[in-house]
Amino acid sequence: MNNFVFYSPTEFVFGKNTEVQVGALARKYGAQKVMIVYGGGSVVRSGLLDRVKQYLQEAGVAYCEMGGVQPNPIDGKVYEGIQLCRREQVDMMLPVGGGSVIDTAKAIAAGALYDGDFWDFFIGRAKVEKALKVAVVLTIPAAGSEGSGNTVITKTETLQKLGLCAPEHLRPVFSIMNPELTYTLPAYQTACGIADMMAHIMERYFTNTPDVEISDRLCEGTLTAIIKEAYRVKQQPDNYAARANIMWCGTVAHNGTCGVGREEDWASHALEHEISAIYNVAHGAGLAVIFPAWMAFMAEHNPAKIAQFAHRVFDIPKSEDLEEMALAGTARLKHFFRYMGLPVSFKELGIEHPDIDRMLVSLRRNKGELLGNYVKLTMTDCREIYRLAL
Repeated sequence: MNNFVFYSPTEFVFGKNTEVQVGALARKYGAQKVMIVYGGGSVVRSGLLDRVKQYLQEAGVAYCEMGGVQPNPIDGKVYEGIQLCRREQVDMMLPVGGGSVIDTAKAIAAGALYDGDFWDFFIGRAKVEKALKVAVVLTIPAAGSEGSGNTVITKTETLQKLGLCAPEHLRPVFSIMNPELTYTLPAYQTACGIADMMAHIMERYFTNTPDVEISDRLCEGTLTAIIKEAYRVKQQPDNYAARANIMWCGTVAHNGTCGVGREEDWASHALEHEISAIYNVAHGAGLAVIFPAWMAFMAEHNPAKIAQFAHRVFDIPKSEDLEEMALAGTARLKHFFRYMGLPVSFKELGIEHPDIDRMLVSLRRNKGELLGNYVKLTMTDCREIYRLAL
């Protein structure tokens, strides 16, 4: 196990009707004026946005708002939010929604206190030294952004989809998590969220770091819990227990717990980011296509951890042929994704003829010549993984 520092100061307020506490919590963390950020209107139609405003008013916390954040959030909304934030003298961001809304709010939080272009943080030109506080009312379990210091934004001019990790400044101070708010999520959106949180765990799980049994077991236990509850929520969308378990799994998947003391990979996310940046598909759906292809490649090149995953998560019998075990586990994962209604190939994703050359050019620009850690992937390797996803 490697040396590590783990610091996760977020206060999670979990359970039924917890959104009623948003005003009191905002006051507790010193907010004078918050900026509510939300997406395409579901929080409006459900009445949640109005309730949040009411609770803020009752607590004496002023607010402004910005809606219209789209999936695969873009830089334009961040620039808009930064201007509004400065004009309104906001001191806390309050995204109400899922990962796209939270990531947009985090980018605004960093950019509002920076003299240059917020995109400097994403391309490594500058480091986040300070940011506005961020708090969350979560409605979509998927990205884990409610418990992480990460944000992902797409620059529309160049179609670069890049991530930023600044946990000391961008972890939410509190996150309100009411599983009841997820009852009305469409089945496909629920499934995409499940694929996303599973991918967050697997990016950490597939490592060459030795002697990480505790985090191995945390990863495996969380994955098996997600799979079990996914079957249940597909059959009973308003099952509170299933929704609650899935919501908390999404947080555990990405708050850092599963990755302590181990080298992480993140090649599959980088490969997928090129797909969703260019073709604007759901991130979770893209991961459901890429991750099995990446695993199939690894079955030939470094099968040990894939075989362990196959045995411990999908009960594939142990065998001396690790490649065979790894491929069997990969097939089980694809079967699960298909059962949940997710695509597992470019064609099923709606991309008949993906421009692999274009994706590789962008991947090289964004990540350099080598990708990932479980196996250092060359651009030739990445081409093969895209080909396996066809």
